[in-house]
Amino acid sequence: MALELRQQLKLSQQLVMTPQLQQAIRLLQLSRLELVETVQQELLENPFLEEGMDEGAASSASEASSRKDESAPEAYDRELSRNADWEDYLGEFASSSRQAQVRETELPEEMTAFEARYSARPSLEGHLMWQLRLSRLTEDQKGIGETIIGNIGSSGYLQASVEDIAEMCGADASEVIPVLHAVQRFDPVGVASRTPQECLLIQIEMLGYDRDRVLVELVRDHLEDLETRRYKPLLRKFKLDMDDLKEYLDIIQSLDPMPGSSFGGSDPMFVSPDVFVYKYDDEFVIVLNDDGLPHLQLSSLYDQSLAGVTGKDKDFVQEKVRSASWLIKSLYQRQRTLYKVVESIIKYQRGFFEDGVTRLRPLILKDIADDISMHESTVSRITTNKFVATPHGVFELKFFFNSALELDDGSQVGSESVKALIKKLIGEENPKEPLSDERIGEILKEQLQVNIARRTVAKYRTAMNIPSSSKRKEVF
Repeated sequence: MALELRQQLKLSQQLVMTPQLQQAIRLLQLSRLELVETVQQELLENPFLEEGMDEGAASSASEASSRKDESAPEAYDRELSRNADWEDYLGEFASSSRQAQVRETELPEEMTAFEARYSARPSLEGHLMWQLRLSRLTEDQKGIGETIIGNIGSSGYLQASVEDIAEMCGADASEVIPVLHAVQRFDPVGVASRTPQECLLIQIEMLGYDRDRVLVELVRDHLEDLETRRYKPLLRKFKLDMDDLKEYLDIIQSLDPMPGSSFGGSDPMFVSPDVFVYKYDDEFVIVLNDDGLPHLQLSSLYDQSLAGVTGKDKDFVQEKVRSASWLIKSLYQRQRTLYKVVESIIKYQRGFFEDGVTRLRPLILKDIADDISMHESTVSRITTNKFVATPHGVFELKFFFNSALELDDGSQVGSESVKALIKKLIGEENPKEPLSDERIGEILKEQLQVNIARRTVAKYRTAMNIPSSSKRKEVF
């Protein structure tokens, strides 16, 4: 077969995403803080993009410029008379008390930002190292103690064996054990333990309860029986009645099986809502949070830059101007889309905004997309990492989308409403006779007329980190 070259014309359609369209899509899914960082970066990189001045700043700037004509001596005298410390001049004859004067000196400190006066949470390692430095251990023993503290996990347990620590320090295991014994008595008591039994036994020893043989044996050998509530074999073995066993359980439950938990927790996450929803009369008002987001506009240097510019410089200027214009338009479109989505959510979930989570209806992305005539992917992007402040708290926009459960009358109820009712029922139950999953399903049937299986109740309960009825039951 002979090979030959041919030219052929072919007409086809192809969807190409321009960089501007990619930028607009990316802006939709950015959180508020990420959006502020992106805008600030564009302000640095694009010379034809500048931050506009609002009316309040413009008026203050005009007042400042009008005062420039004043003579310096007159301005200085007027400023001196305004800020003169007459209390120091009057001394003891001042009308205000000394306590009030001290209070005035404290005001600047109180007016500073909270973050500026926020002290860092002490770490478990730092807390233990501070006690190690104050202990009576020798310098060699303190070196071993530092190695022990460095191998303690966030929950407070030792994550290395005695032999491993001895090898790290270049010492014998017999030298590590006394230091480990001393560290385990530091605050929090039981830290650096290797097992939960050892942790609880150390706390029992420090409380002076180690003379009770039954208590020590319960912790050392029967923790699993206590956890699974297998009480009858324990009652027969130790010849106890239920009241005596309950006293032992109260002592054990007062101990801390994870001594490092109070230090290992992460700092709370503070959320800045993207939208505020307020109730005014019988209507809900939507306010977008523009705090910290610059008001962008094209720079006044644009007209001057085009004069006498040709070739590649002109192409560069036009490209930057197009980029700035598209960013301004994309930001406006983002805010407009966010407003429309929140407005549609209020329309569908008005019962939630009126009465709370128990009135949350089932909702999917397609419902909102059809209501505002947009694609589901756009709604998904604009509800990602966005938070709204409502009369019932701050929620992520994704929270309002939940699956549906069928009612007997053919209507539907949201799964989040069912979860809220399950949590409420468990919170109000008798701890001595907790509700089983089957009983909770029957109550839901009575109150909501919803047919829900026991395994569905168990799934929702597990998702909310609520233990089963056997583990919630209190001994009486």
